[in-house]
Amino acid sequence: MTVGEQDGQVARWWATAVSRIEPGVVELREHPIQDLIGTTTFVEMIWLLLRGELPRPPQARLLEAALVAGVDHGPQAPSIAAARMAATCGVGLNSAMATGVNMLGDVHGGAGQQCVQLLREITDHHGQGVPFDAAVTEVVRRWRERSRYLPGFGHRFHPVDPRRDPLLALVDRAVADGTVAGDQLRAARAVEDRLNRGREGKKPVPMNIDGATAVIYAELGFAAPLARGLFVLSRSVGILAHAWEESGQGRRNKSPMPPSMIPVHLDPSTPHL
Repeated sequence: MTVGEQDGQVARWWATAVSRIEPGVVELREHPIQDLIGTTTFVEMIWLLLRGELPRPPQARLLEAALVAGVDHGPQAPSIAAARMAATCGVGLNSAMATGVNMLGDVHGGAGQQCVQLLREITDHHGQGVPFDAAVTEVVRRWRERSRYLPGFGHRFHPVDPRRDPLLALVDRAVADGTVAGDQLRAARAVEDRLNRGREGKKPVPMNIDGATAVIYAELGFAAPLARGLFVLSRSVGILAHAWEESGQGRRNKSPMPPSMIPVHLDPSTPHL
C-alpha cells in the first residue's frame, strides 16, 4: 500500500457527515459556521447536528422547553451531589462536571430513554392493528413484569411534578397547530390513566419530568437513546452551576455528610438496613 493509499484509508476511517474541517473552512452539516453564528440558536444547533437539518421554529421551541425543564433538581439528585463533592477535591471544573454526567445511568437519568421506548412500543403495537386500549394493556403488562416501576411515571419527591403540566400543555398546543402528531402524547396519557385506575384514596402515580420530556422527544422523532443524550445536555447546565457554586465555597474534600455526622456501624451479624 502506498503512502497515498494509506492516507486515503485513514481519511475514510474518520469520514463523517457531521462536519467538514479544512484550513479556513468550518462547516456543520454543510452549513458554513459563519452563516450560523448570530443567526442560529444553541437549540437549533443541537437539532442540526443530530438531525442534519435545521428545525422549524415550533419544533425548536418544543425541544427548548424540554431542555429547560430538565436542567436541575438540586443536590438531592446524585449527579448534582457527586459534581459538588468532586469540585472540592482539586480535580477542576471539567472533571467535576464529568463526575456528575457519569452518574446519569439507567436508574438516574435513563428513564426518559426508557419511556420513549415504552411509548413507541404502544404506538407500534397499535399501528399493527391492535386496538389502542389493548396495546396499552399489553405493553404495560410486559414492562411491569420486569419492574414495578414504569419509566416516566411517579416521583419519589414530588406528589405531582411541577414540570409536567407546562410541558404537556405545550405538546397539546403543538398537536393543535400540526407541529407534532400527538400519538406519543396519547399513549403517555393512557399509561398514566391505566396506572391510576383503582387507586382512589392512594397516592397517585402521575407522569413525571422524564415522561413529559419523553413525550416531546418521541413526538419530535428523536431515537430513544437520544432522549438520554439530550437529558445529559440539559442536566449539564445544572451540574455546571452547582459545581461552580461549590468551588467558591472554600470546602475541601466534601463528603456526603457533614463532619459532625458519623455513619452507623453495622454489626456483621446484623442484616443490612
